[in-house]
Amino acid sequence: MTKTKIAIACQGGGSQTAFTAGALKALCDAQIGEEFQIVSISGASGGAVCAALVWYAMEKDETPPWGRLIEFWRDNTAQSWLEETFNSFLVGSLRMVNRGLLPTLQLSPSSSLLQNMVSAVTLGHREVFRDLRALLESHIDFDEIASWGPRKKRPILMIGAANVSTGKLTKFISVHHPIRVEHILASCAVPNIFPAVLIDGHAYWDGLFSDNPPLQELTRPDSVGAENLPEEIWLIKINPTTCEKVPELPDDIVDRRNQLEGNISLFQQLRHLEMINNMLLQNAFRPDYLAQLDIKAPVRIPRSFPTDPHRSYHIPCIEMPAELQNTLDFESKIDRSSSNIENLIEEGEKSARRFLQERAKAVSGQPPASTGEAP
Repeated sequence: MTKTKIAIACQGGGSQTAFTAGALKALCDAQIGEEFQIVSISGASGGAVCAALVWYAMEKDETPPWGRLIEFWRDNTAQSWLEETFNSFLVGSLRMVNRGLLPTLQLSPSSSLLQNMVSAVTLGHREVFRDLRALLESHIDFDEIASWGPRKKRPILMIGAANVSTGKLTKFISVHHPIRVEHILASCAVPNIFPAVLIDGHAYWDGLFSDNPPLQELTRPDSVGAENLPEEIWLIKINPTTCEKVPELPDDIVDRRNQLEGNISLFQQLRHLEMINNMLLQNAFRPDYLAQLDIKAPVRIPRSFPTDPHRSYHIPCIEMPAELQNTLDFESKIDRSSSNIENLIEEGEKSARRFLQERAKAVSGQPPASTGEAP
């Protein structure tokens, strides 16, 4: 039986991407490899972290492939009373600032003053809790990855970041060069929290300013290879599309603004892919041009559940249920409490299982329930 080629794209969102970890765990537990062939995994920011951990485990043929991912989030969770106190103080202080109840002091994340302050308040914390580089290096052997060289083995890993100086949207892709810890750190470099990450003389910021997450590049033969073009893209989406009311309070405005910023590039990519897909369906390209790109229209353009090749284009989402989204705010993206992380992982597992059930119904011809797809 020919397996459907899929790509999995993981949106960024700080601690909220523990939801992504749960979703990836459920997909692995469902043994989707028996029916599908995962040809690529992409991610930005926290989504890049989750994607990289699962990709690395798959490269090493580890069982289960989500083991490293869940262990990462356990290490990233506040454990001692000191870490829990620090986490509560940090989240609570940010909430008060965003509500206009507490003034804020703007300091450069590169300044020695801020770095000394952070070192002082995190004294006694585990290194993997206070240092993202140390945490990543404790779960991924980047020296081993470097020894592999460019990796053509499936799945392909793609990480998004933004070049600060040139403004270019950059993709670090495993098929072209070995993935480095700096690539992931660059994708996670939120400007007001982390200094820009230098890679080969260029400075990079958070994947939020790039493609959140990379989608279009997953359909480009020159990026992933002609043999790795997906027939479907599954999107693990963190930022909600809609909100129930117009935000008026300062913290509600901050929250909604962050959600919109996190979705801008995603929706732009979706509209572009929809246009290309429609053009392919209408035979708008010369066959010789498509042959140069090794595109066999229209199946090479990812669609949702492929029961009808002429249906409107959309990408199915594994998305947080509205009930969960309504309990989360901007500050929860830095909340590393066990209650927040464990709940998000559990909800991610539930949502992924529900997604697979709805997909199976759609393919079998049964009317599916809402899949939470992006517009």
